[in-house]
Amino acid sequence: MVQRIIENFYVDSIDSEKITEEGIRAMLHTLDPHSTYSDKEETKELTTPLNGNFSGIGIQFNMLNDTLYVLQTIAGGPSEKVGIVAGDRILSAGDSIISGVNRKNNSVMSILRGPKGTEVDLKVLRKNIPEPITFRVKRDDIPVFSVDASFMINDSTGFIRLTRFSESTEKEMKKAINDLKAKGMRNLILDLEGNGGGYMNAAIEVAGMFLGKHDNVVSTKSEYRNRSNSFDASGDPIFPDGRLVIMVDQFSASASEILSGAVQDHDRGVIVGRRTFGKGLVQQPFPLPDGSMVRLTISRYYTPSGRLIQKPYTKGDTEDYDADIYNRIKSGELSSADSIHFDESLKTYTLKNHRTVYGGGGIMPDRFVPIDTTSYSNYYRDMVAKGVLNKFAITYVDNHRKELKKQYHTEEDFINKFEITQPMISELLELGNKEGVEYSETDFEKSRNVIITVIKGLIARDIFNNGSYYHVVNSLNPIFNQAVDIISDPRTYSLLLNEPQNQ
Repeated sequence: MVQRIIENFYVDSIDSEKITEEGIRAMLHTLDPHSTYSDKEETKELTTPLNGNFSGIGIQFNMLNDTLYVLQTIAGGPSEKVGIVAGDRILSAGDSIISGVNRKNNSVMSILRGPKGTEVDLKVLRKNIPEPITFRVKRDDIPVFSVDASFMINDSTGFIRLTRFSESTEKEMKKAINDLKAKGMRNLILDLEGNGGGYMNAAIEVAGMFLGKHDNVVSTKSEYRNRSNSFDASGDPIFPDGRLVIMVDQFSASASEILSGAVQDHDRGVIVGRRTFGKGLVQQPFPLPDGSMVRLTISRYYTPSGRLIQKPYTKGDTEDYDADIYNRIKSGELSSADSIHFDESLKTYTLKNHRTVYGGGGIMPDRFVPIDTTSYSNYYRDMVAKGVLNKFAITYVDNHRKELKKQYHTEEDFINKFEITQPMISELLELGNKEGVEYSETDFEKSRNVIITVIKGLIARDIFNNGSYYHVVNSLNPIFNQAVDIISDPRTYSLLLNEPQNQ
């Protein structure tokens, strides 16, 4: 009614569609921080990473000085099939110029992606070939992976980094675990740092790989009509007995909290890191005819012991809610566990060993690990912000790809033998100067190890795969180092779970 009055009597012409969208957003804003509206394009961006694939040309790329560099081609994908290789520069796609135009990654992706089966002519410049080469690529379904890294840390301990919970997560996790078991894995570190969640069912499926059959994973409850549902693990676990450590931080949310909360409540593994985000509201998507979508909160998540995952919020006040991470930094929470205070009325106990745990604000790890800023400096921050480290790594690999491939046949060879030399450091500092980063010897020496390690990781990623990056840089991560210490010491692991020491 109000919209009709505006449309018929307002003094100027109006955009009815925009007014409708703003009205929907305003209504949802009064409810809770996670009930949202997304237009057609926003909906597509939200759902693509969770659907497990999209249609495109099948490359990993990076933009450097307004030039698209191919980092890797997806194995068996459209670009690999026509002969595009790592190091190629894509100048244009169809009628769209890419090189020399200041484009952001999202803009480039919208050019390269398209409906399955459609063709696009790519003009490609290849090193040591003076004239551009034109490749006709037929777009196809490209997988979006959940498992970002999977490798053995030592003879008995495996590492898996899970970045999202999507349609393909169960299949990917099963493959990763079975592949590592074939290499001798008896213990597992699962990295959920920065994992903002995804599909609840994917979290339940992963939990079922570690918990007993029919163990409860999560419950959802709603005050409206007193609705509640309970979701249990199904099938036989594929990793039921080995030591399990899960890494989390303040950005681990939603499905990550379902999984880590279930593992903690059943005393199945040790949670290491910092208190998780605290996103325990369940959204149901309601697609609209124009391709837009309303995601409405319909219930709340509870862990098997009955803990509420959701942190406190005030209806209609998203500003304070959005500032939560900043407030944690300001209060000192990320540096000291003593700064974290829980509501005693929300205290409960784990199901097997009866350890004390708290609800109402994410998952508190069994071993708190503070942020380590001792090696970080303003110089390192500025080098990262200006993209200097990434630019240096891309250029270095571009100039030495053949020699690197010839010298280092495997990832292990590279990790064990490759070193950042002093001439490379000098080139890096010179590049930083060109990019406007003022050199500070004190800051550089403070951050030397971090800078050298990150560059080595970036080079490894370019030559091998994305997981190679984490294989190199994990040594910088105090949460990872604590996880390795705990999983390598049966006594410490058992004490954290309050289990009697095995004799």
